[in-house]
Amino acid sequence: MEHFHQKPTLFVGEVNIKVKNLDYASTFYQNIIGLQVLTQSDRKVALTIDGKTPLLTLEQPDNATAKEERTSGLYHFAILLPSRTDLSVFLRHLLQTGYPLGAADHYVSEALYLNDPDGNGIEVYRDRPSTDWTWRNRLVDMATEPLDAQGILSEGDAEWRGLPAGTLMGHIHLHVSDLQKAEEFYTKGLGFNVVSYYPQAVFLSSGGYHHHIAINTWQGEGAKQPSENSVGLNWYTIVYPDAAARDETVKKLRQLGATVQEEADYYLTRDPSGNRIRLVV
Repeated sequence: MEHFHQKPTLFVGEVNIKVKNLDYASTFYQNIIGLQVLTQSDRKVALTIDGKTPLLTLEQPDNATAKEERTSGLYHFAILLPSRTDLSVFLRHLLQTGYPLGAADHYVSEALYLNDPDGNGIEVYRDRPSTDWTWRNRLVDMATEPLDAQGILSEGDAEWRGLPAGTLMGHIHLHVSDLQKAEEFYTKGLGFNVVSYYPQAVFLSSGGYHHHIAINTWQGEGAKQPSENSVGLNWYTIVYPDAAARDETVKKLRQLGATVQEEADYYLTRDPSGNRIRLVV
């Protein structure tokens, strides 16, 4: 694995999503995706890979309602596997379970796509070495091409044992209501750089990664915020290298007019489309 998900790079740490049926969702994320339970209560399950840190947390709100269409919020969160061999093992596992999936080659990465039982989007991918990425004028070449599934499957026949050590939250992709406002928030506020444009989408990163965050208006310009108890994104974390870098970010966010609340061990903010973000160190 390369250095794109460790300090001093800014990266996404944990994602917290709302689900309609906690038991059902938790079973899916264990049996199909391969995460392990770290902690659980009546309304909340924290899932992990290393047995220490939560990667994905599921929460069941009171009177949870189905995912709403044409709203801002989660497009997908993306789980990054250490190698192509790991992707091969995961793909074979999915084919054996018969779970529906999509796939794409993005030049920088090879990706599988699926939805959880509530319709929350998931990407599971592996990066090509960054030395193979093509940059022009500080923008990275990305596309959506057919995946070489046979090539991936021929990488080995190891047995699936859940997600391997070294798996990370690679990036998050969000629906927003106003691309320009969101881009300003993520660049001038949070400190990310634009690395790619796509029709109605912007890709942002830190430290020369292909993207830690993507934003799009594919649910429509002016998409409304989903209701509080509907399935979807609850919040996600951005990890800052130290308290000073985070304090500087908080100052910039406030200058932009964003609200930032100090909580016990994080700062809470929202992007202009209402997506909640916890700033952690």
